[in-house]
Amino acid sequence: MDYVHLLDQVVEKVLLAGNLLEAEWNRPGGPRGHGDKAEVDVEIEQQLRVSLLDLVDCDYWGEETGRILTSAEFCWVVDPNDGTSDFLQGRRGSAVSVALMRNTVPVLGVVYAPVTSDRGPDCISWTKGLGGILRNGELLPSRLIHLHLEAGSKVFVSTAAANKPKLNSELCAPADFVPMPSIAYRLARVAAGDAVAGISLVPVSAHDIAAGHALLIGAKGVLLDERGEPICYGSQALLSTSAHRCFGGAPRACQELFRRKWERIFTS
Repeated sequence: MDYVHLLDQVVEKVLLAGNLLEAEWNRPGGPRGHGDKAEVDVEIEQQLRVSLLDLVDCDYWGEETGRILTSAEFCWVVDPNDGTSDFLQGRRGSAVSVALMRNTVPVLGVVYAPVTSDRGPDCISWTKGLGGILRNGELLPSRLIHLHLEAGSKVFVSTAAANKPKLNSELCAPADFVPMPSIAYRLARVAAGDAVAGISLVPVSAHDIAAGHALLIGAKGVLLDERGEPICYGSQALLSTSAHRCFGGAPRACQELFRRKWERIFTS
């Protein structure tokens, strides 16, 4: 398979899907939906499901429109709007997330946040055979392997971290913690070099993290679970709950972060 040519096609489909997400953000009266369900999520995934399966007819794991699992070699993994709750609460930074896995290993990933707080539309992508991460068409060097936790570095955490700034500062030290929506976009921005690590302290499924995982692979980073083990997707159970916590980014930083007492976030 020509992965690089396929990536160009997938990016095109994801950007079109992002137009729907942006239009919903700008909708008079605000986005439709409540809680963690927005009506546009289904609309986006219906569009993506058809277009992606036209590119590679294979298994499919989506958040909104169901699954096709036949033990095929390839599998699309789709989250049409990672960060829906924040999106509906008016926070910028939710993202369309698409991965292609081959024999349960991510080999292509695209994460597109059409509405961000600091960058404008932001599309980050990678595939096997590409010599680095692409960000809005620009090839970036892979440098995560050289980074570690230090003063001035950043750790991307969920928006809930803003409610406990002192504790999150302590747990991320000496790095600074930065709250933001969407674990997919957190991992993508880490892969692009904006931070040393991105984390989630709640259970994640493959549709949340597979595209970001692909990007981390391209940036020579890691994605670890709560035990410090590499996250994998070798069964339906692992697709459903890939980890109870995840730590993605520079290998040395993630090895240090997963050992910290994150349970304090929920008990203090």
